[in-house]
Amino acid sequence: MPIPTEPLPLFPPGFLWGAAASAFQTEGAADAEGKGPSGWDAFAAAGRIKDGADVARGTGFHDRYREDVALLAGLGADVFRFSVAWPRVIPGGSGPVNTRGLDFYDRLVDELCARGVTPAPTLYHWDTPLPLDEAGGWLRRDTAERFAQYAAAVAARLADRVPMWMTVNEPAEVTLLGYALGEHAPGRRLLFDALPAAHHQLLAHGLAVQALRAAGAPSVGLAVSHSPVWTAGDSDEDRFAAELYDTLTNRLFADPLLTGAYPDENIAALMPGPLADDLAVIAQPLDFYGVNYYHPMLVGAPDGDALRGFGGVAMPAELPFGLREITTAERTGFGWPVVPDGLREVLVSLKDRYGDRLPPVVVTENGCSYDGLDDRRRIAFLDAHLRSLSDAVTAGVDVRGYIAWSLTDNIEWAEGTSQRFGLVHVDYDTLQRTPKASYGWYRDTIAAQKRRGRR
Repeated sequence: MPIPTEPLPLFPPGFLWGAAASAFQTEGAADAEGKGPSGWDAFAAAGRIKDGADVARGTGFHDRYREDVALLAGLGADVFRFSVAWPRVIPGGSGPVNTRGLDFYDRLVDELCARGVTPAPTLYHWDTPLPLDEAGGWLRRDTAERFAQYAAAVAARLADRVPMWMTVNEPAEVTLLGYALGEHAPGRRLLFDALPAAHHQLLAHGLAVQALRAAGAPSVGLAVSHSPVWTAGDSDEDRFAAELYDTLTNRLFADPLLTGAYPDENIAALMPGPLADDLAVIAQPLDFYGVNYYHPMLVGAPDGDALRGFGGVAMPAELPFGLREITTAERTGFGWPVVPDGLREVLVSLKDRYGDRLPPVVVTENGCSYDGLDDRRRIAFLDAHLRSLSDAVTAGVDVRGYIAWSLTDNIEWAEGTSQRFGLVHVDYDTLQRTPKASYGWYRDTIAAQKRRGRR
């Protein structure tokens, strides 16, 4: 995929440029300062990380955060999306706050502010405290209530300096990969019985929004994964499968957040109650709606093949849909199809479906896995997706920012260190950071946008 020579379209005034990371994937320091284990630590200890990556070491962000913040400042980034590790702050998931754990985030926020980078924490990026996971995790209502207490504790310490907050990240992936298919922590394989995990994450979000606002947080949202769902064939069975998949991965989360109702009465009937009261909490007004986009999904009726998706996860035959391979000229190192226009398609479809109920949008994750320091394919990927994002703005979507995934290479969950999403290369032996060509391109792109915006 060639890199166009013409400049990117100019984004609106005040547009935010940033990069992202998550605690489990980068921090390391697994036993430092009273931190407790997470469900992902147990998942790794059980040998479920494909290359046996040292998740206790991560990329060393906990000890090298000043170096990484300097890299953000060098990018000219407006915002850094990071996550707070729940088990670092409340090791048991409930009970006393670990003030030494909170001290780390206090130092990180101060460093970001000193460097002119807006801190934008996500409170939950999949690292559930292990005691809660062992007690049932997101299948239990109690976990949502514990999450609200944790959110209040973090906000009480940081809200005076943090203007932009996200509650939960990608509840669809936690539900599907963690509870329905068993490919991520906590490794449950419940299929449709996983739906309460979706409801309780949404409830946790709503309760956390209330806690954040009570602490004075000025701007609150969350990060939701969205993919266009394309129908693989012309049969009624194909159409039913695609509609069901779209409901389970897109509307199951967006509808309650933005309309206060589940998209299907049969799904609503499977959710724990009191449903009407919970939906009122879930549909708290948002200041922005974060969208994570990677690629579309091609879905049809199950055909008995080992159909694959979610980065190579097989769909069980007992599910009433199957994933097909999207044929594209370009694929990422993960094997994902490169479909830049899917970003425009996602954003325009959200605007068309939800209208005025859709808050301003921030693209909270978008990126790709490629090897090498001279990563021109990543540059072409980012350039093409930003042009698609500009097309969404032209189509009337109120987009306020773009956050690239990710700042540095990291532990890519069950894939370990095999997939490199970073703008900055990490040597996993020495933890040395080396900016890639894409880092320089993104730095120059941000500078050009700001320079042109001042004219």
